[in-house]
Amino acid sequence: MADRVLFGAAYYHEYQPEDRLKTDLDLMAAARFTVIRVGESVWSTWEPDNGRFELDWLEPVLDGAHERGIAVVLGTPTYAVPPWLSRQCPEIAAEHATGQRIGWGARQEVDFSHPAFRFHAERVTRAILGRYAGHQAVIGFQVDNEPGLRLPHNHGVFQRFVDHLRAVYGDVETLNREWGLVYWSHRLSTWADLWTPDGNAQPQYDVAWRAFLARQTTEFVAWQADIVREHARPEQFVTTCIAYGHPALADDELTAGLDVTAGNPYYDMQDGLELPDPTGGREHQWLSTGVWALVRSADRIFSSRQEPFLVTETNAQAISSPWDNRPGYDGQWRQAAWALVARGARMIEYWHWHTLHFGTETYWGGVLPHSGRPGRVYAEIARLGAEFDTAGALVAGIRPDADIAMVHSAPSKWLMQKYPPLGKPDGDPDPAAYDHIFDPFYRGAFDAGRQVRIYHARQLGEIPPDLAARRHPALIAAGLYLADDAMLDWLVAYAAAGGHLVLGPRTGYADQEARARRESRLAEAAGAWYDEFSNLAADLPVRAAPGSPLKAPADATATRWVDGLTVDGAEVLAEYDHPHFGRWPAATTHRHEAGRITCVGTVPGPGLARALAAWLAPEPVSGWWERPESVTVMTGTGTDGRRVHVVHNWSWQPVQAPAPTSLTDVLDGSWVPSGAVVRLGAWDVRIFVAT
Repeated sequence: MADRVLFGAAYYHEYQPEDRLKTDLDLMAAARFTVIRVGESVWSTWEPDNGRFELDWLEPVLDGAHERGIAVVLGTPTYAVPPWLSRQCPEIAAEHATGQRIGWGARQEVDFSHPAFRFHAERVTRAILGRYAGHQAVIGFQVDNEPGLRLPHNHGVFQRFVDHLRAVYGDVETLNREWGLVYWSHRLSTWADLWTPDGNAQPQYDVAWRAFLARQTTEFVAWQADIVREHARPEQFVTTCIAYGHPALADDELTAGLDVTAGNPYYDMQDGLELPDPTGGREHQWLSTGVWALVRSADRIFSSRQEPFLVTETNAQAISSPWDNRPGYDGQWRQAAWALVARGARMIEYWHWHTLHFGTETYWGGVLPHSGRPGRVYAEIARLGAEFDTAGALVAGIRPDADIAMVHSAPSKWLMQKYPPLGKPDGDPDPAAYDHIFDPFYRGAFDAGRQVRIYHARQLGEIPPDLAARRHPALIAAGLYLADDAMLDWLVAYAAAGGHLVLGPRTGYADQEARARRESRLAEAAGAWYDEFSNLAADLPVRAAPGSPLKAPADATATRWVDGLTVDGAEVLAEYDHPHFGRWPAATTHRHEAGRITCVGTVPGPGLARALAAWLAPEPVSGWWERPESVTVMTGTGTDGRRVHVVHNWSWQPVQAPAPTSLTDVLDGSWVPSGAVVRLGAWDVRIFVAT
């Protein structure tokens, strides 16, 4: 997998209204495809009736791919249950509330832990693997597909949850104490008293329930992976493709049992990829909007295992509903693909090859349109295939640079989905509150031209604090609401060892059980504390404090939230311009042994977030100081140790920027001396190595 970036698409020959296998594979070869993904969506084709398998239909696809030098990732079809299984085993249906079954007719409607489902899933998986695992074209396997979509409330799932609690807490009196069940008369006298989750309103219960469901997803994927490994050759990899917004998912734990991370980043095209951003920053959901959000998606995939990754699905054309068709402008496929590669992708695989003529995703466009004739999209993607050929192994697994590290917390995100600290403008709770705290800090770094490495809290705890401080001199912990004593002590030790720790809203406020702490474990080292906080109905102007090293711009604002920070030895960095909130600083900083702790008591607006990132990392590791607003630079280390610079122009206007060092263009071999201008056309990207 290391001789070049793997490049291709999901291919469903079985979906085509006519036999065009040879035509399709010839077109793929001409576009320099090196990989296709097959088989994961058609259990009812593999097994039309209970116990009757039809396996030969895929052989011509694998043979034809192999003849053309195209590798294959073979999927197991367990996420899309056939009608006969739903009819014959209705007990496998997942329940979205206790006793209320999810209707069949979409996908992933089953309780994947049910023994009847496991029996049939294992049987079809073994049948497919027994037939094709040894095929020369198959380089790896995808088990299931985008797991963790549902939060099943089935009786069996709940009973295993009770067993899990019994194993963790031992007895109900311990659970009563740890969860604070004296509240509202929720004390248990026996395990049989535990109520089902759909009626729950207690945060401590929700923390345990969501973590348990994520572990069920992890266990299911690991179970399938173990089956696959019984059939796989040593050189074949096992993965699953991840949709990072799914609710029953702890991606760092799930990928620990796989060989490589694979993710599915989808993004808005057209004006959604323009810089400066004209969209006003629409919300980051399953379909990201903004260049910053596309890059953030890649950084999240990298974070799962802290290593280069595969992209198993991304935009081939218009990606969304029938009423939202916005395929990219010329050049945007190159831009997005190279951005993903710059942040660590070693495979780019489009969803999908041929636009479907039926089904829910009729207008999720493929590389080929409904006509099946190669057009603009095919030409764009074929150009990319040639570029990956030219770039070769150099870019197949770039280790991306980072100016700033950030801590990500899935448990904090789960809790804030039900008990969010932020509200919407209409006063309703904001279930995306975690992202709306985390993302502004990330976007501030992006806007300042700084690169970010995201770590899960568990991963950070495994790194010695002094090593982390040397590796990442600046670390942002925002929204880390759930944190045990060991995690908070690690953060303090990181600062003591020389790191610059930034504490954002809600970090460290509760322990691992979501119990609000009586006193901050961070206050003494931070030189500041608070015991009052407020939501904001409108943004507040923020100004730099006299003598502050933080250069807050004129448009700096505080949004959504204010912590009433009380200074206890810290220096004030920024102040609110408001008759009431002005009594508290917006940000403080304090030396702690060899390092520093900065407290940001609000969700920073774009100007303030950008200024904060520039202060945290005054010398960007990329070296590109001077660049137009539409230009981004992503840097990293290639597979041969050379420094790679990926330079984008996300706009209609041709631009130029001075090179910080001597560079050689990877694609055309041209040389740019240090200080000379790098020229980029509209929606352009250039790839360089430092020379």
